Amino acid sequence: MPHESTAPTPDILVIAAHPDLHHSRVGRALMRVAGELQTRVDVRDIYALYPDYLIDAEAERARLERARLVVWQHPIHWYGMTPLMKLWVDEVLGFGWAYGPGGTALRGKDLWFVGSTGGTQASYRPDGYNRYFFDAFLPPYEQTAALCGMRFLPPQMLHAAHRAGDAEIAEHAAVYAQRLASYPAWPELDALDECPACDVPAAERPAEAI
Repeated sequence: MPHESTAPTPDILVIAAHPDLHHSRVGRALMRVAGELQTRVDVRDIYALYPDYLIDAEAERARLERARLVVWQHPIHWYGMTPLMKLWVDEVLGFGWAYGPGGTALRGKDLWFVGSTGGTQASYRPDGYNRYFFDAFLPPYEQTAALCGMRFLPPQMLHAAHRAGDAEIAEHAAVYAQRLASYPAWPELDALDECPACDVPAAERPAEAI
């Protein structure tokens, strides 16, 4: 009889969505340290996997179902997701699977956003050119998690990524690696509120398009 693999199944899924990874020192550093934890971490570089933007939703869902922690790793583009990251959400997190009646596939999992901005932290203030504190741009992430029954964890952000020195990037990547390796033993998780209930009635999605 063939030997069955005894290798542990990764319980952390990283969805990396950088449209120009070759020119991103931060993105490459994060990808490198996540890849070194391959016994725990399944890394999906979706720009490399789907250069034609034709996402295999079933393949992505199969990996999501195995994960306890889902990481969205991408730079902020125009105050939100990169284009393929947004398309991944649209295609993969379907009604009846991720939310709505019968949509419980992600319930009880954790979602962690690891991102970067070109602007400095000071630019994300009422007196800065971005006009709002950075937290003001997070509700779409938080509500997406809540709608899917997931707990949204405090993000890890690196501001002014274009200007960051090698030492700062290395420290940022080291924190990322430590967090991945130690999950779920993060002290702050015990203090987080439970995911709010966001039950979507079946009538919200009629059987036939209008």
